[in-house]
Amino acid sequence: MTILGVETSCDETAAAVVRDGREVLSSIVYSQVALHQPYGGVVPEIASRSHVEKMPGVMTQAMEAAGISWPAIDAIAVTYGPGLASSLVVGLAAAKGLALRLGKPLIGINHIEAHLFSVFLSPEAPPPEEACPLLGLVVSGGHSMLVDTPQLGCYRIIGQTLDDAAGEAFDKAAQLLGLGYPGGPAIDRAARQATLRSDLVFPQGRVRAGHHLMAGALRPELCVSFSGLKTALMYHLRTHPVTGPEEVNAIAASYQEAIVSALVDRCDRALRGSHYRCLAVGGGVSLNARLRVRLQELAERRHVRLLLAQPKYCGDNAAMIAGLAGAGHGVRGAAAMALDVSPSLALDALAP
Repeated sequence: MTILGVETSCDETAAAVVRDGREVLSSIVYSQVALHQPYGGVVPEIASRSHVEKMPGVMTQAMEAAGISWPAIDAIAVTYGPGLASSLVVGLAAAKGLALRLGKPLIGINHIEAHLFSVFLSPEAPPPEEACPLLGLVVSGGHSMLVDTPQLGCYRIIGQTLDDAAGEAFDKAAQLLGLGYPGGPAIDRAARQATLRSDLVFPQGRVRAGHHLMAGALRPELCVSFSGLKTALMYHLRTHPVTGPEEVNAIAASYQEAIVSALVDRCDRALRGSHYRCLAVGGGVSLNARLRVRLQELAERRHVRLLLAQPKYCGDNAAMIAGLAGAGHGVRGAAAMALDVSPSLALDALAP
C-alpha cells in the first residue's frame, strides 16, 4: 500500500508518502519554531493558524517529492491524538476532506504509537515481528514513558513521568539559562562544550511507592518526576549566579546528565531479567547525543539490540504516521471517518 500521512499534533505541519509501511518516498516537515521562539514555547492559536496556511502546500510537496499521482494513493493516514486540540483539528479535517475527494480510505493514528514505530523506518531495523517483544521508550516534549510491547499494536505503559516530560524540562532549563527555544538542542549544544563536575549534581526525580499519581500497571521504580529537577535548577541559579558562558555550559551539562541518567536508569531497571529482544527509542528528545551514547552502553550491557529512530524521524513527522498505517495499524473503516480529535488519547487504549 502507498499511504499519504498527515501530522499536525503540535507545531510541525507534516506530510509524507510511505510504501508498504517502511519505504519512505517523501517526508516534508514545515517547522514553526521561528513563530514560537519569541514566546519561549508553543502558542496554540499561532500553531493552528499556521497549519491552516501551510497544510495544502506541504501535502502537495510530499506528493511531488514522491513522484506519484494523487490517484495512486491507496489511503490517507492522520494523527487524531494526543496533542493540541486546535492543531489536531486542522490535520484531521484536511485528511477527511482529501479522503472524501479522492474516494480513499481514512486511517486514524495514535501519535505516541507512531513514535514507537518510527524506529522501523530505518532500513537497518529488523521487521517489527522480529524485534518484539521490545521495551519502548518514548521521550518528547509532551511524553516520557516506558512501554512494554509484546507485539506491535499491544502496549502496556509500565513507567512514565508523573508531571513534566523530559522535553519540557529541557525547555525550562534553557529558558532559565538564557539559551533560547527550543530547549533540548540548546542544552545539548551547551553541554558538549563542558565537562561534568562532581560538585554540580542535580536530582534524578525518583518516585516513591504509593505516590498519589501511580495507577494501573505503573511501577514506581520505572517512573520519574522532573518538576523537582526544574526547581533545583531555579534555586541553584538564585544562590549561585552565573558568571559567564563556561558556567552556563557546566550547569547545562550537569542538568542534562540528570535527565539522561534518570531515563537510562529506568530503562536499565525494566531490562533486568527481562525477555526483551530490543530497546526501541523514539521522540524528539531521542536526538540528544548524550542520551544516545548512554543508551548504547546500556544495550550492550543488557545484551539487547538498540533501535533508534533516524534523526529526521525523531521529531514529529508524517512518515511515522503513514508507516504505522501501512503496517496495518490504526482506526479504519467507518470508525475512522467518525473520529474526532482526542487531545489526551492514551497508548494503553490500544491494548486488546
